[in-house]
Amino acid sequence: MTKRLGKQTVLFSRPVGILATSSVVGPKEGEGPLGSKFDVVLDDPMAGADSWEKAESALVKQSVQLCASKAGMETANFDYLIAGDLLNQSTGSIFGVRDTNVPYLGIFGACSAMGEGLSIGGMLIDGGFADNVLVSASSHFCSAEKQFRFPLEFGAQRPPTSSWTVTGAAAAALTSKVGGVSVLGCTTGKMVDMGVTDANNMGAAMAGAAADTIVAHFKDTGRSPHYYDAIITGDLGYIGSDLLLQMVDKAGYQITHNHKDCGIEIFDRDRQNTLAGGSGCACSGVTFAAHFYEEMKAGRLSKILFVPTGALMSPVSVQQGESIPGIAHAVIIENVGG
Repeated sequence: MTKRLGKQTVLFSRPVGILATSSVVGPKEGEGPLGSKFDVVLDDPMAGADSWEKAESALVKQSVQLCASKAGMETANFDYLIAGDLLNQSTGSIFGVRDTNVPYLGIFGACSAMGEGLSIGGMLIDGGFADNVLVSASSHFCSAEKQFRFPLEFGAQRPPTSSWTVTGAAAAALTSKVGGVSVLGCTTGKMVDMGVTDANNMGAAMAGAAADTIVAHFKDTGRSPHYYDAIITGDLGYIGSDLLLQMVDKAGYQITHNHKDCGIEIFDRDRQNTLAGGSGCACSGVTFAAHFYEEMKAGRLSKILFVPTGALMSPVSVQQGESIPGIAHAVIIENVGG
């Protein structure tokens, strides 16, 4: 029996369980609307390290260890560890998990990393190649600003289109054991280039990819938006979310009633001055881990389509005037009981 539907969607032969999740965030995230839901809120965004990049690795290490502990396992007992971040050559993840002694797959999907990791981890387990997989995603406001825009010391004024990179790390433990909140399949996104060249306008760069993946998912599966309690994008923020709704509506699907965006959920933009919303690999990661996963465990949500979004760029590509392709990966997550 084929597991593939259409060109982009895969449905697993059986649910891949999510044993546990973890979320570690910085002080600003802890002051936001979801502050009380995170596992760990740091007092210092430096996390006791002597650089922003080392701080991000410290967040990764803590979240991975915490997730394994919450799953009732030793980190070393996982078959694979899949991790991604925004730093050059994924050093935030690498130095955070280098002592785990677990087979490692480093990924780069920019801010879509959590969706990509859950998709790959789910396929490894469904294919019989693993029983337990750890997935991690991280970002840090200061390391991202330093790499992609301007160091904080420069004091550059942020334009209204800019988003605030979430300081944090999330992890999820996937298992072959059936029951509870589970991954049932995924729709792998294609790169969509909207022609955006402004590194301060991530929402506009990613909106087309999110719309393309969501529409492809509906076409591949034959499902309507009403099948899901929530369709949750990663970090489009306010600008990208508005564009997404328009594009999906133009394609013949109405998701206004059940669309949510992690970049909108995680901050209070008026009180916290986060302008267009939140972004970064940790944005969708910690919001799913701390909020939506717990809502599903509690039975307040039963079926969600989780669609982390990413802007595929580097400092060099931006400086050379390249446009910024977007990517979005949709993950089908349901509470199957048991």
